[in-house]
Amino acid sequence: MRRLLIRPGGIGDCITCFPVMEWLHADYTEVWVPGAVVPLVQFANQVRSIAGTGLDLLGLDDIEIPAGLGNLLSAFDEIVSWYGSNRAEFRGTARELNTNWRFLPALPPKELTRHVTDFHAAHVGAPIGMMPRIHVSRMQRRETIVIHPFSGGRVKNWPLANFRELAQRLPFPVEWTAGPEEELPEARRFDNLLELAEWIAEASLYIGNDSGITHLAASTGVPTIGLYSSTNAKVWKARGERMQCIVRSSVEEISVEDVMEAVESLSRQQLH
Repeated sequence: MRRLLIRPGGIGDCITCFPVMEWLHADYTEVWVPGAVVPLVQFANQVRSIAGTGLDLLGLDDIEIPAGLGNLLSAFDEIVSWYGSNRAEFRGTARELNTNWRFLPALPPKELTRHVTDFHAAHVGAPIGMMPRIHVSRMQRRETIVIHPFSGGRVKNWPLANFRELAQRLPFPVEWTAGPEEELPEARRFDNLLELAEWIAEASLYIGNDSGITHLAASTGVPTIGLYSSTNAKVWKARGERMQCIVRSSVEEISVEDVMEAVESLSRQQLH
């Protein structure tokens, strides 16, 4: 069995789908994901960026099918795709190149009350309760706390001033990280998400907003604290064996004391 898995979306969207994608592993498994996510896929024989295949041009009016795409797609016994599931023109063109497509919803309905990973699992008959795991080699343990104070939306961001106040009270020195477009002069920045995951995993603790990087941290097994407000944490919280969520109706309702209590709780459990 040769199976292709195609998963679009942000970092968190992809990571929450990783357990189901790994469960779908076949004799030969190929995965197509956004370019930034490619280094994180550890369960495939071959990984490609969606843009690099030309798939994003499929089904567009007056656009010729990219050379070689048909040959790539025709080589698979099954294609499981969260890409293009709500685009009839894409699905029609795709099936002209390979009839063995299985389209799945990329996003859950707004009324969903269970975790998004379980939503994806139910569509393929996979077990409920699976956790994403990104395997990293911890070169050396650092007695530091990593903070990523940003996310994909400002409404999710706890005020930076609060993070700075928190940093003054934490038991270990703080290391900051941020994306290429996020303004934070003292931040460490990584071009490769697996390298970022390895760096976070070496720390004693990670603290961040409702973001893809928080999903990344939790999936490495590092003790993780996530701050949640505008999204439904029951559905979208990061899953991890050492994950703690602080949930309020708005980020303004989260206090520094709330986060310190979560830090102390993790310390009592397993932080070292």
